[in-house]
Amino acid sequence: MNTQDIWNFITTQGVDFGIKLLTAIVAWIVGRWLINLAVGLIGKAFERGGKIDATLANYLKSIIAIVLNIVLILAILDIFGVRTTSFAALLAGAGLAIGAAWSGMLGNFAAGVFMQVLRPYKVGDFIQAGGVTGTVKELGLFGTTIVTMDNVTTIVGNGKVFGDNIQNYSALPVRRVDCVAKVANSVNPMDAIARLRPVIAAIPNVAQDPAPDIEILEFTPEGPKLCVRPYTHTDHYWQVYFDTHKAIVETFGAAGYPVPELPVAHRTVTSA
Repeated sequence: MNTQDIWNFITTQGVDFGIKLLTAIVAWIVGRWLINLAVGLIGKAFERGGKIDATLANYLKSIIAIVLNIVLILAILDIFGVRTTSFAALLAGAGLAIGAAWSGMLGNFAAGVFMQVLRPYKVGDFIQAGGVTGTVKELGLFGTTIVTMDNVTTIVGNGKVFGDNIQNYSALPVRRVDCVAKVANSVNPMDAIARLRPVIAAIPNVAQDPAPDIEILEFTPEGPKLCVRPYTHTDHYWQVYFDTHKAIVETFGAAGYPVPELPVAHRTVTSA
């Protein structure tokens, strides 16, 4: 195109195209604002109603937001003269490529629908799914948002979650805290168990039913190894875990137990 052709386009169609472009930009800004406002109002309505839990509410809000955004895009295309019938024909012509690109997304969407029906977990549950362990922040349209124990937000595709094992640590009232305590060979393990039972049971947030398990786990050259296993709610897991170790140290220290060491004969053979 030469300069004259460009000038002819600007004088004949440029103004019309500019008006359409400006209208599309305004429509996009106003439309996005209205969509966010509508989704926010719907979310507040769900919260006030109290009949829909947070997991399903977030899922429905995601669906509504996507549908409204598609309607907005079709409306903007219509401003430029691209009719919905032409748009559908364009999608049909590129169906194979689009199907291949969206196969994973559709799989995640289908898995999300099944999880809404089966409800293996909900927002706030502590789970292990798709190789990620943490607290569920959102069950979205295509993926599950999990906040890991080191406070990292991780999004896992629903297809991967649904196709793998799911462990829900919040499904039952309590979970077991696994700790290990070792005593020297000169210490009577039954005495150590008797000293630990009331101390572990008195730790804040330790469940009384079932009672903490404290038994001989195995024998080592340094001395018997005890399993110390209190039960608690998932919300208090790490508090009980660390307090249990502190209680073991304090109890054994107060009893004057020696530090477990390798037998002299064993150390000599090893060094040789």
